[in-house]
Amino acid sequence: MRFREQALYRPRHVVLVADPALPASATLAQNLQAGGFTGSIAHVEDPAGIAGLAQVPDLAVLSLPPEQLEPAMAALSARGCHAAVVPGPAADLAGMARRTGVRALGQGSFGICVPGIGLNASLSHLAPRRGRLALVGQSSALSRAVLDWAEAEAVGFSHVIGIGENDDLGFAHALDWLSRDPGTGAILLEIRRIKNRRMFISAARAAARMRPVVAIRAGGRLADPSGTADAVMDAALRRAGVLRVAGLDDLLSAAETLARVKLVPGAAAPCGGIALVTNATGLGLLAADAVLAGGARLAELPQEARQALAIGLRPGWQGSNPLVLGPGSATGLGEAAAMLAGLRQVDAVVALHAPVAGEDTATMAAALSAAAKATRAAPILVCWAGQATAGAQRAALAAAGLAVFPTPEATVRGALHLLHDRQNRAAAAELPGRQVLALQPDRAAVAAILAQTRAEGRLSLTEDAALAVLAAYGLPVVPGRVAADAAAAASAAVELGFPVVLKLRSPDVARKTEIGGVALGLRSPLAVREAAEAMAERAARDRPAARLDGFLVQRQASHVQELRMRLGDDAMFGPFLGFGLGGTAADLLGDEGFDLPPLNHALACGLIGRTRAGPLLAGYRDHPPVHLDAVAGALMRLSQIAVDFPEIASLGVNPLFADGAGVMAADASCLLRPAGQSALLAVPPYPEEWAAPWTARSGEVLWVRPVRPEDAEAHAEMFRRLTPEDVRWRFFSQLRELPAVQIARLTQIDYEREMAFVAMRRRPDGAEDMMGVSRLIREADGVTGEFAVVVDRAMKGQGLGRHMMQRLFDWAAANGVREVVGQVLADNAPMLAFIRALGFATRRSPEDEDVVEARRSVSG
Repeated sequence: MRFREQALYRPRHVVLVADPALPASATLAQNLQAGGFTGSIAHVEDPAGIAGLAQVPDLAVLSLPPEQLEPAMAALSARGCHAAVVPGPAADLAGMARRTGVRALGQGSFGICVPGIGLNASLSHLAPRRGRLALVGQSSALSRAVLDWAEAEAVGFSHVIGIGENDDLGFAHALDWLSRDPGTGAILLEIRRIKNRRMFISAARAAARMRPVVAIRAGGRLADPSGTADAVMDAALRRAGVLRVAGLDDLLSAAETLARVKLVPGAAAPCGGIALVTNATGLGLLAADAVLAGGARLAELPQEARQALAIGLRPGWQGSNPLVLGPGSATGLGEAAAMLAGLRQVDAVVALHAPVAGEDTATMAAALSAAAKATRAAPILVCWAGQATAGAQRAALAAAGLAVFPTPEATVRGALHLLHDRQNRAAAAELPGRQVLALQPDRAAVAAILAQTRAEGRLSLTEDAALAVLAAYGLPVVPGRVAADAAAAASAAVELGFPVVLKLRSPDVARKTEIGGVALGLRSPLAVREAAEAMAERAARDRPAARLDGFLVQRQASHVQELRMRLGDDAMFGPFLGFGLGGTAADLLGDEGFDLPPLNHALACGLIGRTRAGPLLAGYRDHPPVHLDAVAGALMRLSQIAVDFPEIASLGVNPLFADGAGVMAADASCLLRPAGQSALLAVPPYPEEWAAPWTARSGEVLWVRPVRPEDAEAHAEMFRRLTPEDVRWRFFSQLRELPAVQIARLTQIDYEREMAFVAMRRRPDGAEDMMGVSRLIREADGVTGEFAVVVDRAMKGQGLGRHMMQRLFDWAAANGVREVVGQVLADNAPMLAFIRALGFATRRSPEDEDVVEARRSVSG
């Protein structure tokens, strides 16, 4: 018996192995006993007592000196326990876990709380109450602060999981569990270090598909004052659909909002409109300023909406948004908020109340509570301003389940969190168009360039070599010639045609302009010769140790816009892509957006749109627009280089000239990693190696390959062609149309967690029709996968279904999946006969007699 997730997150038997001399031991013992745990609790003081336990524990809490930890873990493993929490220090906890087979949270774990079963195996100073919020963090102090705030606000938790130093079990494991937990409505992450970038992104994406996930990072700027690492983390979290917030105030505000606001399942992507209603003009104006400062907008209410409001509101109201109510109505604020929440132009309602002498606060609070609970449209957040009298009212509203705040700014911040979370998750599930960049790079040429660089004892490519790498991937580069000396440079300029640009060629000078190593607008052979001689003289004087390898002469290009793009490397998330305004002042301009490779067209356009360069590319005043698709294509080509050559540590292009005709790289630099080193992308690249043709019995050739996000439209079209019977057999229900969110889920997959093969038929117009899909999703154990397969009726009887299943078996065997399982409706006789012929064993499901369970082993 080995580690099971249930043992850690849903244990039945817990043992505390605690040295009484350690301060944490008493806290842990007290919390375990006082929590009301529904299972059994044992307590021993040293590892020697583990063997004599009457009951095999599921979970052990080890409050021991570091030298006693491994003996305790070995004893636990021998007793059959394979899950532990290590609150104190530990040297090489990951190594101890490998040697003993006991998986652990820690070192320095805050512990674990599961209030639903009364488990409080933590260092908390109070017991968290039961709720639907999950907290996963590394800092014990921050966890205590959040729990202290939550108790005062009557916010409850489904889980509190202390990762500590993230040495063994980390964020990915916790997120995997929480993504499947029906009792968790939202997840808060406090992150300092990500141990496994790919597992984290994969798990975070899976969790964020189902529920809001909010993250905070302490110390990001301290670790990297430039801000690049923090920006890369933003990009990584955005890619996973996670909302990043800036500080503890924002985290608590998000917790308040997400713990109480009832989100509408499947709600459309927000348009960013917030409606304000108040009994005080000043509060409304402060809230309006906060909305605009936060990058959102005030909802625009059309004439018909205002007319409807006029009918429903009591006399004395004024304005539109903010909507200011007249005095004297105890229920008016709640009624107006409910009406605004029902308008399609409104994504969230902020109801603001200032204390008034003699008001009926109980009735007013009851009306707001009823409005917030009754609405099935936009959520309602409440600001009850003040403290002396308002504090008790806020507590009552919070106890009633409302998201309530003391100031207009805090309330708007909560509304913005809701909007940004929905926008993030909608973007992560956005259905891209069919546009796919058809790349046919000369990989052999690039490999030869990199090998030649290493053979010369260098890791830094010359500029012309770096440009040649880009050209091999189809990115246009400014025409140029390498010249050994000043005379050769003049001759090269004549061949290229004037005017030309002259550049010093040296692998040791990263910024040539700093030593006058670039000369622009040279219009004669003499000018080129004189510039080359002067350039060489300055370089020898200012950089005497630099190797000088002659000159690069380039034709001077005309352009509309100078841009910069780069491939870099982040210590936590690995290779990243940066894009923004270029030129010699690029670093000072501070305009750079970030994303992770690989990129498709939609992601590349999203990256461009997040920069100040984005609006400029659309054209302004006398500047015509540039070719946006060409700019996106350049980013996609750079992304593919990162995928194909993980030995490249950095590759920068500055400037990348852009105009209405396209783009052209004028300058590039490239640095290789030391021999034998390569990078692992945080997001798995498209597994192109699994694509291959297949010939039907009729002789027709289809292309069978892993699914891509761009297949969304073809997937939806195939579903529409299925018969009602095929739909019921495949989806166990009679769906008339696949929702957009489900299409995104089926086409935007994590290639390490699952595989979906699609069989594509090319039409004469170049578009593709999907003729079959087979899918295998790994289960939590990593060695079992659940299959599904469906074939278009036009291809039935051609052997496609058998081939698609064989592709799944091959992928499963290559990726450590040992057993393929599935469920088939009992009346689906064709599918039952099909899978039995493939070697599946079948039996009726003990839970549902209308379902047949199928299992087949896979040999590696």
